[in-house]
Amino acid sequence: MLAIQNWLSFYCKNYVHIGKVAGRFYQENGEPTKVLEEARALIEEGEKLQAEEAERKNQFPPCNSEWSSAGGSRVWCSKQSGGISREWSGVPRKLYEPGSSRSHCVCIKTEELLPGQEKSTRLSNQGKLNNPNLQEYEGCHPLSEWCALKE
Repeated sequence: MLAIQNWLSFYCKNYVHIGKVAGRFYQENGEPTKVLEEARALIEEGEKLQAEEAERKNQFPPCNSEWSSAGGSRVWCSKQSGGISREWSGVPRKLYEPGSSRSHCVCIKTEELLPGQEKSTRLSNQGKLNNPNLQEYEGCHPLSEWCALKE
């Protein structure tokens, strides 16, 4: 439905509106039909879900990943990973969606170290790092911006 809305927005922006065609979406008097109102409700719900997904990606940006026959799989975080621009790189973590046994890699923000603090005790954004749906990659340093994945 969002693809239809994008198409409609394009035409409304680029073409002059000359009227409505009576049929499935408009009555003879130009009023919307129940079908159009249902479609608009679906579009609104889709836009809401799309906004929620964008917010999740801002909170948990996806990692970059690569695979090669020589080196296997690797994930890493950068200030642009997942196509999400931000001021921080972060560290890779597995994120499990509630009710699912599958995970995907996300970047989690770390805070600056204060003088005299141990690196291992100064993981940032404890709310996110203590999230029960997040898990460190086995064999990877908790503060490393990249991780070679074990097969």
